[in-house]
This record gives sequence, C-alpha cells and structure tokens, in this order.
Amino acid sequence: MQTFTSRTSKLFPSKVQHLWILQTILTRPMSQSTSIPRKQIRVRDHGYDDYMEVEKKVRKVLKFQDLILSQPNSMLSVSRLDMLSRRIGFKQFEAGRFILKFPHVFEVFDHPVQRILYCRLTRKAISQIDQESRALLAQIPDSVTRLRKLVMLSNTGRLRLEHVRIARKEFGLPDDFEYSVILKHPQFFRLFDADETRNKYIEIVEKDRNLAVCAIDREREKEYREKGVDAENIRFSFIVNFPPGFKIGKYYKIAVWKWQRLPYWSPYEDISGYDLRSLEAQKRMEKRAVAMIHELVSLTVEKKITLERIAHFRMAMNLPKKLKEFLLQHQGIFYISTRGNHGKLHTVFLREAYKKGELVEPNDLYLARRKLAELVLLSPRKVKRDKELVNYRRDGEEDERKIFKFEDDFEARENVKPDSGILEDSDGDDDLKDVSDYSDEDNDCNETDSENSCVTE
Repeated sequence: MQTFTSRTSKLFPSKVQHLWILQTILTRPMSQSTSIPRKQIRVRDHGYDDYMEVEKKVRKVLKFQDLILSQPNSMLSVSRLDMLSRRIGFKQFEAGRFILKFPHVFEVFDHPVQRILYCRLTRKAISQIDQESRALLAQIPDSVTRLRKLVMLSNTGRLRLEHVRIARKEFGLPDDFEYSVILKHPQFFRLFDADETRNKYIEIVEKDRNLAVCAIDREREKEYREKGVDAENIRFSFIVNFPPGFKIGKYYKIAVWKWQRLPYWSPYEDISGYDLRSLEAQKRMEKRAVAMIHELVSLTVEKKITLERIAHFRMAMNLPKKLKEFLLQHQGIFYISTRGNHGKLHTVFLREAYKKGELVEPNDLYLARRKLAELVLLSPRKVKRDKELVNYRRDGEEDERKIFKFEDDFEARENVKPDSGILEDSDGDDDLKDVSDYSDEDNDCNETDSENSCVTE
C-alpha cells in the first residue's frame, strides 16, 4: 500500500497535493483570521480614565471623612489627623496639605478654647452625606431585588456572605445589609453556616422566573420595538461600541459578526445537565461568561465594578481564570481602566451605560455620590476661608492695599478742590500715616463725647 501511494504520488503529484490540502482544511479547526483573537492590546479611552482620576481623589477624601466622623463631635486636630493618616497610606505632613486642597469638603478652624488648629467637615459635605444616606435607605427594596438576582446567578443558588460584604457599596447595599436586607426578608434569603468551610453563605429560598431576565434582553426588546430591527439578527447580539483608536480590520468584522449570532445559554439558566464537551458547547459557554459579567456589572449602582470584586464570584459563576485577557477580547462591551491606584486597581465599565462621562440612566444614589465629586472638583479660589490659617504672608499686603486706597481717594479730592489748601505742608505724609492707623472701631465713637471716651494707643 505504501508502494502504491508512492507511485501514484510520482505519477500525479499535483492531484495528491490537492487532496492533502483539502483534507487539512476539513479537519483543522476554525481559522484565527475569522475568529476573535485571544490576546488583544488594550486601547485607552480617556473619558473613562479621567473619570477614574476624579474617583481616585474621592476615594482619598472618603478615607479622611471616615477618620473625622469617627472622632467625638466629628472634628479632629490637625496634628492628630497627620498621625492617624499614616495608617491609611499618607506620609508625614501630607495630610495637612491634602485637606487644604479641598476647602469645600474640609474646614480648618482655630479652636476657641485650646487655640490649636482643628479640622471638620463643611456644611456642603455634611449635606452630601445626609443625601447619600437617605438615598441608600430609600432604595432598599431595589437592593433586595439586586441581591436576589445576584444570588440567582450562581450555580448552586448561594454566595459567600463575605464576598457580598466586600462589594456592598457597588451593589448599593447598606453596611448592615445582613440584618436590614437578608434577615428582614426570610421569604427570599436564608443565611447559614457551611460545615465544610465554616463560612456564612446567602442562599436563595426560591428562584423567581420573573427576575430571571437579563438587562441585555430588555435592551434587545427595546431596540426591536423602537427600531423594528430583524429579531433574528439581534436575538443573541450585544451592544458593541469600540473605543476611539481601536483598529477594526476586515476579518475582525467578520469574526464579530459571527460571534454576535452565536447562540448561548442564559446566565440564569441551569446548565448542570448539559453536555459541555463539544467545541460548540465551549463556544456557547464563553459567550455565556460574557453575558454573566454583563449582567453582574448591570446590577451595580454605577455600572462599574473592580476586576478584583468580579474574581470573588469566579468559582460560583463559572467565569474564566484569566479575566483580564478574557475581557480584553470584548473591548466594545467592557472597558478596563487601570487608573486610580498606580495600575494595581482594574475597574470594569459597561460601555453602553455611559455617555460623555455620565450614566445614561442615573439613579438617586449615583447622583448623591457624584455631588461629592463635584465638591472635590470645585476650585479652592471660590471659597471664603480665614487667610490667617492658610497663608501667613498676606498681612503686610493687606495693610499696603489700605494705604494705597486712601492715597487714591486723597488725590481724587485734591483734584476736585484745588483751592482748599488741605495738607499743603511738608508734614502731609506723616498726617496721612496717622489717619491710616485709625480702625473702624474709632469711627463708632460719638463725636460729642470727650477725648477720653475712646481709648487710643
């Protein structure tokens, strides 16, 4: 048989080569040119990076707020603040310079009894904290729904309490959510201790089919009703919006077009009985992971969450190990920003939820948190504060301004009445200095009183 093949190859070399090429095409996997590449370079979007630069300042301001509010009477001496700020990552003498950058949030004043500098929150900052606390309490019914959907996303219908506690701010849960959300709603949640790990878990009592609807499914239905797009084209598609500067080639367009029409299982669907060994099932599972992360980010208040928070739910939601590389394959759906903590923190944004640096559909809790960012961004020049506590070299300048103002008024009077003969002597400058030394308190003295009624130097 080997001899026959060798002879035929010598007689018909072109035909054998053609058969071999056809066989390799049929047996080899899908070409990489028509599939989304596994590794892609992250393209920066400066709109989201600038958002995180402001968020970095707000995060530091919140640390100082917690320090001040934890003290008696909600105020703290500057010297003690400098000592306590080293625990949260600040260097020596850095805390004082930091709070002076944000005078709309922090107020530095001289204590009336101790006569030392103290720091407290301004009225605007206290009003913002009250507004955020009211918005947090008002949306507790919505937070209950978000927590139910979050637990339903897990494979076993349970999540670790500690993982939810770490991400409670992103999901709009209060600090005491274990009592105000979980224990107050026993018809939805059950809290128990696992025997094998000795960790507390949140378990869903019963899955509600009405809640098992993803946010992307509602967007597809909305787009279909408004624009009348073909239902078959958007049945499994996602909203894709690539960052500026992202290079889209011909074959990449074909790969995205094929991926958008690939069917997948819903994140709320139980797939424990499915056979996942085939290549088609693996592709569906990869797209299901994209839908899982999309739904997870959609449940947050600000439509963003750190990559480290998502990693806590990786085992419970069947997410891939290399999350960053996985999300970089879909830069039109998500954006990963490394700003905020010297590149150590990765924040995942949902691109379709933002437009020009703001949420498309803002909520009360988001608006209350953005007010703190507005106070941080306000210019320090637009605030009235005691200059003696901030700048000690302006006293002489203020006195000189008063003298110059008096000289201007004197010249104006001299031009109006040239024959009055006022201050024609050579000692006029000395008289001018004597007049400029008078304060406003001297004018309050009655002219009819005697010369001893007003005490002068």
